[in-house]
Amino acid sequence: MSTPALLDRIGVDPNVCHGQAHIKGTRVMAWLVVQLLGNGDGIDEVLRAYPTLAREDVLACLQYAALLAQERVIASENAA
Repeated sequence: MSTPALLDRIGVDPNVCHGQAHIKGTRVMAWLVVQLLGNGDGIDEVLRAYPTLAREDVLACLQYAALLAQERVIASENAA
C-alpha cells in the first residue's frame, strides 16, 4: 500500500479525539499506536489490544509519524 493510501486512514476532526490525529472510524489516536510500537510492542500485539484495527492502520500511523518528523527540527542538547 502506498504512503498516500495509508495516510487516507488517518483523520483529524475537532469532534473526534479532541482534534488529535486518529485512525478513521475509531477513537484510537495515531500517537498511541506509535508509542506502543516505540515501547517494544509488535504490530500483532497492537492488533490484539485493538481488534478493530488492521495492519494497514498501524502502518499508516508510522507513515504519519514519519511525515511529522520530516517537518520538525529538534536541537539536541549536545549539538555543537
